[in-house]
Amino acid sequence: MATTIEVNKVSIEELLKSGAKEQFVIPEYQRPYAWSEEEVSILFNDLIEYTKSELEASYFLGCIVSYTNENNKQEIIDGQQRITTLFLLIRAIYFKLENMSENEMRENFLGKIKPCLWKLDKLTGKVNQKDILIESEVLESNYNNALSEILETGIGSGSDPYSKNYNYLISALDEFATNEPLLFYNFIYNILEKTIVLPIKADSQETALTIFSTLNDRGLPLSDADIFKAKIYNHLSLNQKQDFIDKWQQISINAVESGESIQKLFYYYMFYLRALENDKATTTPGLRKYYATNNFQKLYECNLLNNLENICNFWSVVNKRTIIEDEKWSINLKILSLLDILSSYPNEFWKYPVIIFYLKNKDNSDFESEFIVFLQKLFMFLFYKYLISPTINAVKGNILTLNASILHNNIDLDLSIIDIENLKDRLKMPNKNLVRMILKFLAYQDAEQTKLLPIKWDIEHILPVKWDNNFFFNVNKEEIESTIENIGNKIPFEKKLNISASNGYFSQKQEKYKKSNIAIVKKLGNKNIKEWKLDEIRDRNSDIKTLIANVFSEWIKNN
Repeated sequence: MATTIEVNKVSIEELLKSGAKEQFVIPEYQRPYAWSEEEVSILFNDLIEYTKSELEASYFLGCIVSYTNENNKQEIIDGQQRITTLFLLIRAIYFKLENMSENEMRENFLGKIKPCLWKLDKLTGKVNQKDILIESEVLESNYNNALSEILETGIGSGSDPYSKNYNYLISALDEFATNEPLLFYNFIYNILEKTIVLPIKADSQETALTIFSTLNDRGLPLSDADIFKAKIYNHLSLNQKQDFIDKWQQISINAVESGESIQKLFYYYMFYLRALENDKATTTPGLRKYYATNNFQKLYECNLLNNLENICNFWSVVNKRTIIEDEKWSINLKILSLLDILSSYPNEFWKYPVIIFYLKNKDNSDFESEFIVFLQKLFMFLFYKYLISPTINAVKGNILTLNASILHNNIDLDLSIIDIENLKDRLKMPNKNLVRMILKFLAYQDAEQTKLLPIKWDIEHILPVKWDNNFFFNVNKEEIESTIENIGNKIPFEKKLNISASNGYFSQKQEKYKKSNIAIVKKLGNKNIKEWKLDEIRDRNSDIKTLIANVFSEWIKNN
């Protein structure tokens, strides 16, 4: 079916009066009204300046994107902040006019404003001020009723954004009418007749959201999670709705605190659901399109929020090093160090099988030992694949197959692809995207490393990148530059210590290394050598290759 939209340039009076046929509604999935006094004052003062300028051209206020929903209401997708503020402004003007002396202009504008705020009786022309033309159904707002009360009574008595902005507008109108009495009615006329908006009326919610995503450049667009929230809410019984909102809000807050978002939690969970369905396709579907299949049935499963909460808890451990009560793995250094190593993998594909394995097995009695084995295998597989072919496509197919195999009890991770000699050959100068991962791995292999590395650290060149020609004898520049970038010349080093160590030579930096809380760095500081040159780098290259090869061989043997 072809998509259709209506686009018509209309005045504010025409726009607001259209609410009599199809009431405006701010839907559940929108964010709460959030304009501050500053934003309202900018609009108000712009309209005053426009009135003073006496321009013939119209004042353009922007676009309003909506569609007519199943309840025959204009569901606002884009422009809720502006249209809500316009209703507050028009109501404030009406309040001001009511309290002014009678004259023809006053009566004229009172008559013009009434149908912009309330429905008129078709026979008498009288209004019921409870029959307002806009309502807010925003879920995560405790003050939706404040808007209705202001439009009905003309009084803003709360501390909510509606009342604050309405009361500001009342004060601003009083001041303007006192200082510029001759311009006041022109000001009202310009707002109603010469201020123009461009309503874009879509044929469906999906079309309206697509238009919004294209046009929006003023802030955060509606996320897919906002839509999901409304879908779930509307599917619940009345006594379930408040519990849902409370839990949704808590998960949203926790997700942000864990360095993720509720939108991202849905994304991770999509891979879990796809694995359940044995979906191994390498093309990742759009999030909304995926959950929209079968009329959004995936959103209505009873364990959805619990799974999102579990995913959120998992990332709070990985990203923020939170300890989860009753989950011993969250203090298991072997698990945490492997996750820390994987977190430096050059793309996100490592995350999906880890989440799937966690959701499936976290309640097993031997989960910790199972998880360690799984993470070791995953790290070796992904590391080797990227070492020989540093692209996303090199692992995408394997990951989708692995995801499905985890949930179907036959974990598909072929470690036979790992050629130990080839591994050693490539470790001397690995792809730069693997360097942090390798340095973490090396640090955690030291038995004296009894805690996680600091979240922030730098890659330190032991022999500095900026070197003095006099430091070397009879060595060509190309060889020096190449060797300096070997993995044997790099260590993880705390940021503050790295800054203070600067670009000094080894003998100058040893004291800084001794202060490090990273075991391999501290040991380097205590090393009984005075200089660090090319031979030292080559020797360490050899040691690193041997260490990694030995660990890989041991893990493969044990797995």
